[in-house]
Amino acid sequence: KMEEFLNLTQLKTSLKEAILLDYYTAGFWWAKEMNFSLIQLSGFMDLLNFALENLSDKHMTLGDNLKELERAMSGIGKTDSEERNDPNLFSIEQAKAIIDYLVISLFKHYKAYEYLFHGRREEPVISNE
Repeated sequence: KMEEFLNLTQLKTSLKEAILLDYYTAGFWWAKEMNFSLIQLSGFMDLLNFALENLSDKHMTLGDNLKELERAMSGIGKTDSEERNDPNLFSIEQAKAIIDYLVISLFKHYKAYEYLFHGRREEPVISNE
C-alpha cells in the first residue's frame, strides 16, 4: 500500500525508490508503535517528508535542515498543526521521541541520503559478459 501511495513504479530496479519505501515504511510503523492518533500519524509523516524534501529538493545542508525542523516543530511559520487548529499536536515527550527518531533514521545518515539524491551516477553498462 505504501508503494502505491508514494507512486513508486520502479521499485524492483531502483535503489532510490527502495530506500524511500524503507524510509517511509519504517517511519510509519514507528509512529504506529508510539500509538499516535491518526492526526498525529499524519503530522509525523509530514515531518518525515518535510525533512527529506529539504534535503532532496532544496539541497539543504544538515545544519539548515535541523534549523528548519526546529522551526516546524516549535510552531514558527505555517505548519500542518496550525492548519488543523491544533498548536499542541505532539506532547513534549512525543516531540523529543520524534527528534530522536529523525536523528537516528535520517540525520545520522545524511551524507548517504545526499549522495542518493545528488550524487552523480554513471549509467550501467550491460554487455554479454
